[in-house]
Amino acid sequence: MKFRLKDLREDRDLRQINVAEATGIDQRTLSNYETGKTLPGVAALICLADFFGVTIDYLVGRAEASVTAAERRATLINGIRVLLDRLEQT
Repeated sequence: MKFRLKDLREDRDLRQINVAEATGIDQRTLSNYETGKTLPGVAALICLADFFGVTIDYLVGRAEASVTAAERRATLINGIRVLLDRLEQT
């Protein structure tokens, strides 16, 4: 699980803080997930899978295929919208 999460983030040229802001998951917590120090709960898995546009099975290494390019683009656009909404709220 730790390697998929970091790979997904880096493939999208995102920093942990970007994912933290978009998902509401603390940056330090994301770091712990990526290094395997802690495991995410169900709510965090759902949130991360939705943000990256992959299945939970892919995120945790139970499936090899993630998503199509079109689905990935739609997810990135959604992630940007979430970031913009959070910026407007501050």
